[in-house]
Amino acid sequence: MRRLLAALCAPVVLAGALAGCGGDEEEARAETTVRVLVRDINIRPVGVDCAGTGPYTHFHNRAPFRVVDADGRTLAEGALSTGRSVATFEEDLEVAKVPTYCEFRVPVRVARRDAYRLVVDDRPPVALTPNDSEGPALVAVVPS
Repeated sequence: MRRLLAALCAPVVLAGALAGCGGDEEEARAETTVRVLVRDINIRPVGVDCAGTGPYTHFHNRAPFRVVDADGRTLAEGALSTGRSVATFEEDLEVAKVPTYCEFRVPVRVARRDAYRLVVDDRPPVALTPNDSEGPALVAVVPS
């Protein structure tokens, strides 16, 4: 019985020991927001739900995304939230529908890196730039 127990436990103990040997301790992560501004210049009211249009239709509510580092390692993943339309121009055009961009905001927790990229729906990565103008955020503008 002891031999059977030892044989069953050895792989578990060995796996636990190997997992701790590589220095892959859980890295400290910080909360931030991924903000994506899709510059599709669609005509719509400001502040309404939206999704990317034209060549940016892969930016939509529930689209899978990953935040990756420069080496392509996944730091965070999830699904995009609903986009909200934001005015393209700051001036008041005095009309109900104006040229807008579609902005997505998703909270994430990521480890500190020198560079971050956003992959949406397995499309080519887009560079994310740190920006604290509205709180801690990683911002992408599409197209850049």
